Amino acid sequence: MTKIRVTKQFGFEMSHALTNYDGLCSNIHGHSYKLQITLLGEPLESAGDPKDGMVMDFSVLKKLVKKYIVEPFDHSLMINDIAAHEKLTELGELYRRQHLVNFQPTTENMVIFIADKLKKLLPEHLELFSVRLYETNNSFAEWFASDNP
Repeated sequence: MTKIRVTKQFGFEMSHALTNYDGLCSNIHGHSYKLQITLLGEPLESAGDPKDGMVMDFSVLKKLVKKYIVEPFDHSLMINDIAAHEKLTELGELYRRQHLVNFQPTTENMVIFIADKLKKLLPEHLELFSVRLYETNNSFAEWFASDNP
């Protein structure tokens, strides 16, 4: 059977700050992120099945990514938990949608986080092929399954 890649694109707004960074990104600032998720699989061959010919129904992929990635991240603040101290506690009173993570919230680390989460949620007949996250219109990071056996 022929393997096919299917990709769905998403968008969300999120702010972050880079702890101990030596530039402006050490301040809380935001981005309009664009996320592309690519799956690899074989199209279903089952005449009469409503999903016949599909690797995965795009609407199913949309629901999965929106629920576990987009909705939690959208209009939130992501900060490395090593920066968690009194000031962040005060921020918590102002900003309810915070993510304290155990990594520097760079685009590179975010694609690893997203890939790890999605791999666990996909049906076993599908493979997460890649995750691409645009931080700006012309800057992105990519994760490929083939690079991470």
